[in-house]
Amino acid sequence: MSGWILFALVAVLIVCGLAVTAIAAFGLFKFRFALNRMHAAAMADTLGIMLILCGLILATGLNFVSLKLALIIILLWCAGPVSSHLLAGFEVATSSKFKENCESDTDPGKDGEEE
Repeated sequence: MSGWILFALVAVLIVCGLAVTAIAAFGLFKFRFALNRMHAAAMADTLGIMLILCGLILATGLNFVSLKLALIIILLWCAGPVSSHLLAGFEVATSSKFKENCESDTDPGKDGEEE
């Protein structure tokens, strides 16, 4: 009986992770500005990948493979926000239409100094 409960929990985690990732992919096509697209992808991919990998950890049991999957989750939690922040800074610094698409108190060409 506990095997079926574990299978159901694994299935729910993986399906929820896939659903979150699919919604994020829809957000990439829905939004028109690059920063909005990046926000939709960055927030949801972390949650979606975490749910999928947690489901795989439960499916494999506690062994060396589950440790590797847990390390992948930690790596993605650290690398995802950093890469999103770097891409956002690059978009702000190089976008010619930044003032038209976003409200900002700073000028993107002055490295964050107020006008």
